[in-house]
Order: sequence, then C-alpha cells, then structure tokens
Amino acid sequence: MNELIHYETPSPNWNDRRLPISMVVLHYTGMETADAALERLCDPAAEVSAHYLIEEDGSVHRLVAEHKRAWHAGRSIWRGITDVNSASIGIELVNPGHEFGYRPFPDEQMAALLPLLAEIVQRHDIPRANVVGHSDVAPSRKDDPGELFDWDLLAAHRLTLRTPRVRMPGPFENDGAFLLALERWGYDITDPEAAVRAFQRRWRPHIIDGVVDGECSAILFSLLLDRDAGKTR
Repeated sequence: MNELIHYETPSPNWNDRRLPISMVVLHYTGMETADAALERLCDPAAEVSAHYLIEEDGSVHRLVAEHKRAWHAGRSIWRGITDVNSASIGIELVNPGHEFGYRPFPDEQMAALLPLLAEIVQRHDIPRANVVGHSDVAPSRKDDPGELFDWDLLAAHRLTLRTPRVRMPGPFENDGAFLLALERWGYDITDPEAAVRAFQRRWRPHIIDGVVDGECSAILFSLLLDRDAGKTR
C-alpha cells in the first residue's frame, strides 16, 4: 500500500474513463460526520464517489482507483471539458460545509493533502491551473471547498496557481467583457452571477458578492496574461 494511503475503502460507484486525466477537483464532503460521508460515497444507491477522502485528522481513504472514472463532479464544465469526471481525479476533504457549520480545514488534513496531491500532479502531469475546486467547475450548483480552503498553501508548494498581486484598475470595459474573459479562463458563464461568485471564492475570498469590480477584473486579466506568456503550467 502507498504510505500516503491509510485505508482502502472501495466504492462501487465508478465506470471507465473516456478522457485522459488532466485535472484534479477538490471538494468538501458537506456532511455532519466522516462516517456519514464515507457511507454515502460507498453506497451504490447514492451514485456518488471520489478517488480519495481525507479525514480531518489526516487519515486518507482510497475509494476508487485513479484509472477509473469516479462520480464526484456531476454536471460540470472546465475549459471546454463537459465530462469532468472522465478527465479528473476527485479528492474529498471531510468538512461539514456551509450547511452544517463550515470551518477551516485542520493542519493535519492539509498536511495529508499536500503529498497526495503532489504525487497525483506529477504522475499525470497536471497543469497547476487545472487543480480546481468543485465550485470552479460547477459554479451554479456548488460552493466547495469554499472560501476557508487554503489555496495559498497549495500555491506555495507549486501545486496550483497563486493569486496575482494586482495594483491596477480593472482593464475590462464592462461586465460582458469580463464574463467573456472568465469563460476564456475556463468557467461556465451560463449563470453569470454564480460564475463571478465562484471566481471570487477561489481568487478573492474576502468578498464574495457576485459583482464584477476592479480588483476581480485585474486578477483575471493578470491570470490571462500569465497564461498567454506560458507561466501557468
């Protein structure tokens, strides 16, 4: 057994992939206990799963083999990929979520995530821009892992992108231009306000209001500039 995996807890909820792995999607469980989350993720009737679940004490469960398609993302889109489950590894972090008393993710849990994610990213050559949250790929439906998740810690280990430090006014002429740029970055903008909230939750979590402002515009513009310059791999 991989030393990073503490428990093999097989879920029957998987099928075959139809796309190569190019993404990691991070979730919170959004249930009151870890046991309840594991039970649901392994229940055939629930038809949901993930590849890994990390408890708050850092214990890691492997639920589905990486070469199989786990059912974690649901109806979702990222950078034109509509079958996100086929293209991604799903990692669930035990946390009650916004419905049951959302709280910060413990140090032990994040310490377990870092080496696991690093192995996955290296094994599948996943770009840092494709390590995303569930809310990024399903902005109108999901809020996880949410504004308390420590994306900066992942960025410090070069596992995802760091939020740009910006000191400039918004470069987009209007909200429509911002939304087109947001779609270019990868978001589904079918529900514009939800897409803006999802962007804020990931990149500007201190204000999540669904309103396009100069700071959001400057951050997105900087991200796109870096991507065009080849700096976001």
